[in-house]
Amino acid sequence: MRYFRPTSLDEAIAIKAAQDVTVLAGGTDVYPVRTARRAWGDPAHKPILDITAIPGLRGITEETCGWRLGALTTWSDLAAADLPPLFDGYRRAAREVGGLQVQNLGTLAGNLVTASPAGDGIPNLMALDAVVEVAGQGGTRTLPVQAFSTGYRSTALTADEIVTALIVPKLDGARSTFLKLGARKYLVISIAMVAAVVATDEAGTITAARIAVGACSAVAQRLSALESALIGKPLASAAGLVSADHLAALNPIDDVRASAAYRRVAAETLVRDALADLASPAARRAA
Repeated sequence: MRYFRPTSLDEAIAIKAAQDVTVLAGGTDVYPVRTARRAWGDPAHKPILDITAIPGLRGITEETCGWRLGALTTWSDLAAADLPPLFDGYRRAAREVGGLQVQNLGTLAGNLVTASPAGDGIPNLMALDAVVEVAGQGGTRTLPVQAFSTGYRSTALTADEIVTALIVPKLDGARSTFLKLGARKYLVISIAMVAAVVATDEAGTITAARIAVGACSAVAQRLSALESALIGKPLASAAGLVSADHLAALNPIDDVRASAAYRRVAAETLVRDALADLASPAARRAA
């Protein structure tokens, strides 16, 4: 097995373009996958491309139109950052991902690139309407998070591309939340999860809504019909407007953690709970 640790983005891109490598940022997803493949009798391992020595890829900065989260920014960095209520849901996810060791090493971009249906960060990024910045031999491009995840553990990255940042646009009057259901509180793979962002005017009327469900389809999904139905409605009554029809596009599976039917009901309940959470006096004070 070969191991590369370039000190520039251009060098990293050239290596990735030349051969099939596994990109390592935090390593919290890489090691378990490699161990599992060995247990399955697969001795072949790709070369490792460690991008942790590349400068400028870590940190959260506020820009004119939003926030830039570097690809090497960790869950702990996010949890400790001074950010507005728009990020409350994403920061809650950061505090619930694995244990402290995972939070200290695992990266926000790595969680996205792994493209697990149960990745806690992905529905949050969808609800935040985030954009993914990637760099390759042809230059830098951006694409919406919803277009980045193309299927189960697959992404829109080309062979030479590396994620360099996540960009979250500003949204006036917005706050967010994140709820997930698992067999226990910590160190758990979610049965279902919901991330929600709402913006309201001074009267408490919803002016924007973004709701994404994870672990209930091959990729996380936005509930566009529900989002549209919530516009112009009081946030205080939003939870009561949720129906099973709003989640009809989900395609949950039966597995060892839960049945598809249970996941569908759980997701609907979590959506209601998330909207109720956002309407609570505590959430209003935070905003």
